[in-house]
Amino acid sequence: MLPRFRTKRLLLRPRTMRDFADCLAMDRDPDVTRHVAGPWGDPERHERFLRQRIRADFGPGLGYWTVATEGAPDTFLGWVMLIPEDGTGPEVEIGWRFCRRAWGRGYATEAARPVLAHGFRTLGLARIVAAIAPGNAASIRVAEKIGLRPAPGGQAYAATCDDHAGRG
Repeated sequence: MLPRFRTKRLLLRPRTMRDFADCLAMDRDPDVTRHVAGPWGDPERHERFLRQRIRADFGPGLGYWTVATEGAPDTFLGWVMLIPEDGTGPEVEIGWRFCRRAWGRGYATEAARPVLAHGFRTLGLARIVAAIAPGNAASIRVAEKIGLRPAPGGQAYAATCDDHAGRG
């Protein structure tokens, strides 16, 4: 079971099938998925992909967290993930996706911080990556705010345990 996180404004809980309709609706917004390759244009493949991702066991401490605010805990804002890259690894990837109505409020940064800390402090990961499309300026800003930097070797952004420890 994944841990739950609480920040100043947000609640993060393990994603479940009860989030399916909200995730599907978010993914169907072309502005939300424009920088992300996926089966968004094929409803059957998209639903199959989403069911598989929600039900998958990515390993101890890894998975997806649904994000909501303290004041509206049943209102889906988006998710943060910490999973093997592309679902298979070997690298572990952090990522986030939020409904358009949640953009521009700092939610992605606030939600990603405890998940990144969990990866380093609890799981003992040596490195965490984030594959971000070059044109996705908002996600690049989030990555930089949580301490990820451009990485060599084909990964868009990465941080090591030592980088994270140095941030306090």
